Amino acid sequence: MDALYTAAATANGREGRAVSSDGQIDLALALPPALGGDGKGTNPEQLFAAGYAACFASAMSSVAREMKVDTKDVSVTAEVSIGKDDSGFGLAVVMRVELPEALEGETGRRLAEATHAYCPYSKATRGNIDVELVIE
Repeated sequence: MDALYTAAATANGREGRAVSSDGQIDLALALPPALGGDGKGTNPEQLFAAGYAACFASAMSSVAREMKVDTKDVSVTAEVSIGKDDSGFGLAVVMRVELPEALEGETGRRLAEATHAYCPYSKATRGNIDVELVIE
């Protein structure tokens, strides 16, 4: 791969800080109440969900241009779950793609599936964690 951009961030655990090398991100980290924390900060699952949703939505715009469809009213929500698995902890994702009426049906399904094949986050997670694609 020829890298076009590299992001770097440093963190010191789930209850500390995360800081990007350019200073654009400087966040308190905290365990969510569901995991026994006070929730007074963001957590890695929220950051992953935001990144995945943003990347998927951008990838969808690229795929839509090729398919000659308009995605201005599309919304993408990534739900990232953490839980116990056989080796400790694991992640699962539900990608919710909300389509406008004009993209309902076969066109919208093809768009979402093509985006899932194209999106760098989807490629990175494929075969590693469960990702469910829900088209709404």
